[in-house]
Amino acid sequence: ASFTISLRTVDNVTVTIKLRPSVPPSCRIRVKNVTGSELKIKPGDNTTFTFTCSTPEKYFIMEIEKKIDCVSGPCPFGDVHLYPPGLPRLNRTFIWDVKASTKAGLELQFTPWLKQIEPGEMCPDSLSYHINSCIDKATVNIGTFCRNGSVSRVKLLGGVIMSLHLPWDSPLTTSGFNIANRASIKRLCIIESILKEESSITLMSPNYPLGFPEDELMTWQFVVPSNMRASVFFHNYSLSNCERKEERVEYYIPGSPSNPEVFKLSDSQPANIAGSFNLSLQGCDQDAQNPGILRLLFQVVVQHPQVDENVTHLVDLSKEWNTTVTIHFEGWPIRTPLMSEPICLICKDPRNCDRTLTLVSGAIYKISFLCKDLSRLRITAEKGISCVDLRWCQRKIYSLSVPKAITQLPIRLHKFIWKLLAPDLINIEITSPSLKLQQHVAEQRCNTSYSYSIVSATPETELNVGVFCPGGSIEKIQMRNNITVSLKTFGKGFLNESNHQDLKMSFVPHIKDECTFTVSPDPKAKVYLQTPNWPYGLPPYVSISWYILVPSKQVARLGFSKDRMGIVCETGRAYVNIKEETPGAEETVRREDELLPQPRNMYHNFWVNVSNCKPVERTQLTLQFQVTSADKQIDLGVILAVVAGAGVLTAIGLTVCCVKKKKKKSQDPMVGVYNPNVNTQMPGKQGLFTKGRKNNESHVYAVIDDAMVYGHLLKESNGSVSPEVDVYRPFDGPVGSLPPSPPPFSFRKDIKCSSNTEDPPPLTDTDHDTYTFAHQKSGQSEDNGDTDEEKNGDTGTSLLENKEQD
Repeated sequence: ASFTISLRTVDNVTVTIKLRPSVPPSCRIRVKNVTGSELKIKPGDNTTFTFTCSTPEKYFIMEIEKKIDCVSGPCPFGDVHLYPPGLPRLNRTFIWDVKASTKAGLELQFTPWLKQIEPGEMCPDSLSYHINSCIDKATVNIGTFCRNGSVSRVKLLGGVIMSLHLPWDSPLTTSGFNIANRASIKRLCIIESILKEESSITLMSPNYPLGFPEDELMTWQFVVPSNMRASVFFHNYSLSNCERKEERVEYYIPGSPSNPEVFKLSDSQPANIAGSFNLSLQGCDQDAQNPGILRLLFQVVVQHPQVDENVTHLVDLSKEWNTTVTIHFEGWPIRTPLMSEPICLICKDPRNCDRTLTLVSGAIYKISFLCKDLSRLRITAEKGISCVDLRWCQRKIYSLSVPKAITQLPIRLHKFIWKLLAPDLINIEITSPSLKLQQHVAEQRCNTSYSYSIVSATPETELNVGVFCPGGSIEKIQMRNNITVSLKTFGKGFLNESNHQDLKMSFVPHIKDECTFTVSPDPKAKVYLQTPNWPYGLPPYVSISWYILVPSKQVARLGFSKDRMGIVCETGRAYVNIKEETPGAEETVRREDELLPQPRNMYHNFWVNVSNCKPVERTQLTLQFQVTSADKQIDLGVILAVVAGAGVLTAIGLTVCCVKKKKKKSQDPMVGVYNPNVNTQMPGKQGLFTKGRKNNESHVYAVIDDAMVYGHLLKESNGSVSPEVDVYRPFDGPVGSLPPSPPPFSFRKDIKCSSNTEDPPPLTDTDHDTYTFAHQKSGQSEDNGDTDEEKNGDTGTSLLENKEQD
């Protein structure tokens, strides 16, 4: 197909068709019998041409430039048309080069309104406007715009070069703007933006990302309904090196008592502005040797007033110290929210609002929120605790709990960090007295609404002690070096559980291990414990200990999750040590090249220590073990012995009762008096006693009194006998855990051992034999053998008296 372009001289239009950049000349333009790769049609020309291919839009682009002189003659104000008609369907650019005096201003009005985009960004419909301002011989890039935005007008000082880029298949037949004459605006440009409803727009300074012209002034005018609220945010800016004046932004806000309000670019910009306002950017005189760059990219957000806009929340941090509280959007500081996302603002006062707000301890704040959905906000807080003199801080216990000033806010706590700083020879102890802690492991995961991450750090190394949650068996953790404890929440349940926090910390004297855990397993519970820095392994030469408490009526079963440590040492040795805390207990030691101990029962409190060497490359020391508590099993023989002992004690008790009843029938106090007329010879041979042992009453007392009084035969004095009495006191010695077996009756005999085999001579009346009930103390023969041997087993304690008192 052939095309004919006819240009009138008066229109001052030039059409140029040329090859697209980086496209091979596979298609050419034929004018009459001449072919070429470029065609230029000047004002007054009438040219007919064809293309040598069927798809010329793949190879060629077209520029249509119209020059308008508003200096020497009148300007053609009004709508700007796309001229000439009948152009071939190529990617084309319409250029309007308007020359005007700097004493006058030009105004470009757009229909539909435009949206500014960053350089290199593409418009959705591939249709874009480029606006350049021309002052004398200098050209300033005002910006690149797409259709369907909020920019309604651009006012310029001096001339303008306006470009409209259309794709080859665009059906657009009108330029979408008109030109009007205005008085001098006394600044580089004025960009007007109309925001009728909730929206967010992004604007840039001229020449962005290059520098704003030196010592220039420009203004953005924002038309906002009076019932809406606008907020300004600077996202990217840089400053030039000024010799005179100062770079700044100025706000003109209707109704403000201090117009214009001046801010630095580094300041937090005004927010929650009711209605329309102006924002101006002022440059400075730059250093000629090192001018630097002044540039600005900012966002304006327009919202409806919030329902709780006037609701303020009191945050009292006056009694806190060394604490910071930051309220921020979700994902801060790693993620930057998209400008298209709904915005949430935190305000310290009605005009001082931002996406993030940091509060420091020692003050009271009244804050409000400009946000439809508060669930998109989070709180991150940090508190520092340090100790310089152990004599002062060792006596103090610090509570690691979230202050109520934070939990009462309608914002979810994301993380609270305690940084615990301890100098050399001072360590840190963390306890959970009532809840106790559970270590988060794969076999026993935390399912609470919050957890604690504990990290021990030095300038050289960092040891991740682990993740813990409330409701376990770990009573305390002692650590060397500086510690970071991070409380992280999961879901909304923390608000209900925050009142039960009981984590405490204190400074303690130096410990030998890098970390020591004290564990008190619940009855019949299985506790999983693992080495710190899981799964990356203990650092070289680090020693970790666990002190496991075992109640007296329980037994703990210790077992490791694997057979070996799984490392090879390059330097030193790695050890696992296990030892019960009881006298004479043997210590179990295993090296890295040995099998770990088999599961075993532990009946007393015991220690588990893991010490690392320097492993060879690609091997790491990671150990996990479990402790299961159970009640002790009593042996059947012990049970039978206890039952038999109880039966004997019952029989003795009945005998004592009968004796008591018999005593009560006699009114006179009675004593046991030795009878010297009875034969007291020890039965050496059968037949020396006329009666058998059963019928001989030489060993029988008539009555035994309450006080167990015994009379002894004394030497006669004046033909009279004076009985001597002895009072036996109750037994108050140690008693075993099980009832003792009934002791046997025995007689004490003061005789010497003879080496001959002859029968011992019979005892005479002058031997003063005394009959005594002997009661051997339970367990004494084993524990105090030397003493028992001296006393020949006699304690001089009445068996019956003991049982009566029992």
